[in-house]
Amino acid sequence: MNRRAFVIALVVTVIGVFLLALYQRRFETEASGGEKVKLLIAVKPIERGSVIVDDMIATREVPLAYVEDRAIKEFERPKIVGLRVGNLVQAQQTLMWTDLASNEEQRDLSGLIQPGSRAVSIHTSRDDSNAALIRPGDYVDVISVVPETAKTGEQEHMTSVVLMQRVLVLASGLSVSPQESVDPTLGGARYADNTLLTLSVTLPEAQVLALAAEKGRLAVVLRPPNDQRVTSQVTEYSTRQLLEARERANMAKGGRVTPIGPTNITTETNR
Repeated sequence: MNRRAFVIALVVTVIGVFLLALYQRRFETEASGGEKVKLLIAVKPIERGSVIVDDMIATREVPLAYVEDRAIKEFERPKIVGLRVGNLVQAQQTLMWTDLASNEEQRDLSGLIQPGSRAVSIHTSRDDSNAALIRPGDYVDVISVVPETAKTGEQEHMTSVVLMQRVLVLASGLSVSPQESVDPTLGGARYADNTLLTLSVTLPEAQVLALAAEKGRLAVVLRPPNDQRVTSQVTEYSTRQLLEARERANMAKGGRVTPIGPTNITTETNR
């Protein structure tokens, strides 16, 4: 009986140790950014215009959470050997699809779309000059400006909502090459509409963009290329809040209130 109890206790202990080791490994994996993905890196500096050969590149394992959509993975090595780079790639730098010089395959937009993603073109606000300076390969946040359901008098209030963060730009205007000039006066017909951006999104995100474009205007905010952070619970803002904030500020100063927006209504405080 004691022997049987000893065997059961031993089995339970072994199972417990195994489960603990499994949990610890899983915790370490998640804490380090997830499973490792093999990416291609430059062994030595690759000058612009150089043809990529095998001895120029090697592999490096990077946690999944830190892998950019435009990074070239190890299994894609045969696709890039023999191609030219469009800009200088420093030693130990991860190779990006946007580092490659334009060729027939890269000029085809469908060839730039990653598996599971979709390419969606949006028109940003005509007043958004920032969009004209965005190149393919950049990352942006997308903001929607839509009217509120209720109106105050003759004024229609607007609300700004952050729809998406860290979205990859596949094309700017009609160009998929980051090396081409973004100046509309230099780009010719390829920049006939510099408010047109093509983004890499999922299918549900494409649905959201379609609805937002139908109901209001879209604006984009350019991000630093290495910023992986995503801000949670971003506050929505409306012109109503801006008007109220300005009114409170002017009231505190004992001055005259000039509302923001297309309205002629003014309010004067008691002196």
